[in-house]
Amino acid sequence: MATTYRICPRSGLQFDTAAEKLMRWNAVAGVLALLLGGIMALGVILTRWPAVHLLPADQFYLALTSHGVNMLLFWIIFFEMAVLYFASSTLLHCRLATPKIAWAGFWLMAIGAIMTNVAIFQGESSVMFTSYVPMQAKPHFYLGLILFAVGALIGCFVFLGTLVVAKAEKTYEGSIPLVTFGALTAAIIAIFTIASGAVILIPTLLWSLGYIREIDTIMYRIVWWAMGHSSQQINVSAHIAIWYAVAAIVFGAKPMSERVSRGAFLLYILFLQLASAHHLLSDPGMSTGWKVVNTSYFMYFAVLASMIHGLTIPGAIEVAQRKKGYTNGLFEWLRKAPWGNPVFSAMFISLIGFGFLGGISGVMMGTEQLNMIIHNTIYVPGHFHATVVVGTTLSFMAITYFLIPVLFKREMISPGLAKIQPYLFGFSMYFFCLVMMGAGTLGVSRRHWDMAFQGSAMAYEWPGAAYLMMGLVGIGGLSAITGGAIYIYVTVGSLLWGKKLEAGATSNKPTPIPPTPESIAVHGVGSAGFAAPGTFTLAIVFLISFILYYFINWKYLSQVWGLS
Repeated sequence: MATTYRICPRSGLQFDTAAEKLMRWNAVAGVLALLLGGIMALGVILTRWPAVHLLPADQFYLALTSHGVNMLLFWIIFFEMAVLYFASSTLLHCRLATPKIAWAGFWLMAIGAIMTNVAIFQGESSVMFTSYVPMQAKPHFYLGLILFAVGALIGCFVFLGTLVVAKAEKTYEGSIPLVTFGALTAAIIAIFTIASGAVILIPTLLWSLGYIREIDTIMYRIVWWAMGHSSQQINVSAHIAIWYAVAAIVFGAKPMSERVSRGAFLLYILFLQLASAHHLLSDPGMSTGWKVVNTSYFMYFAVLASMIHGLTIPGAIEVAQRKKGYTNGLFEWLRKAPWGNPVFSAMFISLIGFGFLGGISGVMMGTEQLNMIIHNTIYVPGHFHATVVVGTTLSFMAITYFLIPVLFKREMISPGLAKIQPYLFGFSMYFFCLVMMGAGTLGVSRRHWDMAFQGSAMAYEWPGAAYLMMGLVGIGGLSAITGGAIYIYVTVGSLLWGKKLEAGATSNKPTPIPPTPESIAVHGVGSAGFAAPGTFTLAIVFLISFILYYFINWKYLSQVWGLS
């Protein structure tokens, strides 16, 4: 079957029609998983709110399992597949390698996601996202995850194959665009992540079928976290690639230094996955030497990479804005940014929240001494909601608003709701994460159906501040769910009822990338120059915030020392 290409009349982007269809189906599947995960989040939040305590224990753990699996795996990885095909075929102006195999990967992912959800809603598979042994789920729970992982792995290899096609057919010059390089980083991390999942989930499946007598619990935890935490590192690379894309789409911004940005992505490949060890610092299966190397050395290379991206992206925006004449004071460039455009506002709220909330709290948890008082409290979901929800989900929402007319060829409905959605969702999640971390600092456990353990020998009466914090978690969560519901309404509604837009011209031959592209596919090497005093000021504010919060947590730790 001959390859055909469509030129979008609004963006000038070229879509291979096979890749375009795959992008749409993966994005829609992701949004459906987000919808299901959001409904389950409602049950989780209203149960952990002490004044409401909605669900009985068995239903709570069912809802928590479904929420974690659908949000952390299915929603994000389906959408990431769409990002990979966009970053390869579209940005490189080439055909998609092996579309039939790509479709096989998609259907494996879809069947796997359905199978795992069926197992959860049948009951007896409420093992939560981590599915720690000796808790045992139904066999099709694990089989669904394996099928989903294999499908995602196929998608990664199709992405890599597309890069080979583009190189062979010379559809671009020089190095691949920075956005594509970020997607490549995500794909490489994904391959290692999925391989780790196969290593542990296949024997666990055989265990659930009765073919293996037992699974070593310590080994399970070590290998599982190489998948479980690393799956979130795929997200980091993908959403940062989107930040660069949005900066170019909205402002025409060029990276301040592509060499430095590419080096930061390389640091992710080498060191980001090692951050998973913070879940294992209290495990006897981890040597003291490994803990010290991980928490005192390796982790900070990944932190350095995130700080580079956090500096260069707003710096590139500032440089672009100052070139347009917004030069008064430190922050006119930021005040004059298009805050009414949800593509930009969602991206920037994502960037700030990821850095100040997710980044700083992540370093806290990666420090072994602090980890001992924070881990297995509700501080942990407070942290990863700041990284995965504020960071990844909000950036995916940002690019969605760009893709609705460009990829789906529909006019967006309710533009007023779309304008406010990033603010409602983003700031609600800011608040939600902060009060979760506050409750965790007071010692409130994560996951437990009843924080007070009422009626048990472990019953405990928390101070009033803890109950207040958990009530605020409920309020913030409901507000964030409302913001998520608006996103789904605008997205799905636009696809169903939005005015059809002109598709654009089609051709049997790809058009070459122009020598000096004005689109996202900017791939020149060099520096835009450091003319970003506002960004430098924001960086100083971040560092001061980091230092203050770091030593505040050491103060909390010093209070624990007296108990020994």
